[in-house]
Amino acid sequence: MAQGKRFTKAAKSFDGTQSFDIKKAVELVKQNATAKFDESFDVAMNLGVDPRKADQLVRGTVALPHGTGKTVRVLVIAKAPKDKEALDAGADYAGFSDYIEKLQGGWADIDIIIATPDVMGEVGKLGRVLGPRGLMPNPKSGTVTFDVAKAVAEVKAGKIEFRVDKAGNIHAAVGKCSFSTDKLLENLQTFVGTVVRSKPASSKGKYVKSITFSSTMGPAVRVDAKSVGADQ
Repeated sequence: MAQGKRFTKAAKSFDGTQSFDIKKAVELVKQNATAKFDESFDVAMNLGVDPRKADQLVRGTVALPHGTGKTVRVLVIAKAPKDKEALDAGADYAGFSDYIEKLQGGWADIDIIIATPDVMGEVGKLGRVLGPRGLMPNPKSGTVTFDVAKAVAEVKAGKIEFRVDKAGNIHAAVGKCSFSTDKLLENLQTFVGTVVRSKPASSKGKYVKSITFSSTMGPAVRVDAKSVGADQ
């Protein structure tokens, strides 16, 4: 397959066992992003935590300086007048009972759901539908709030959520490969810095075990943690 040949050629263009400083790693990912679409620029971090322990569950949000390059479709579940506030702030959809029904029916044309606290009783009943898709609003991520205008503005501007998985990994798309190297560097340093500052007090030993950058269709590039300020 053409894709396989492209990936193999890209993988041979650098030493996959070597760790590169952050700028060189960004440049390698960009030069190997040769798909016919604008590939996402992804970062993966392996952390020295045990996610099975509640006090070592690393999660949070971060506002990327230059956004993600992706158009985020936002639904705000709220009653009047908060629904109008949300639409005025740029939400794609806003309302209450009609959207509860649509979600129950399997509607999935959204990326993020924000809800006001007074409707979470009804939204919570959608756990089996929204949970597996990562769409359940959560106070810790800022998606359960009465300040819907602020929440919508932040999400539209590039605020993303991160959460460690069962294997201790965090994955995130922090931009597009068409972004300039400088913009990607700023987004990456902001993201990695936030994850580093989220280190649980109970985490012992090396916190950041490894960091890799990649494009949607390209090979992973190992990153020297020291060059990102993550040598913990």
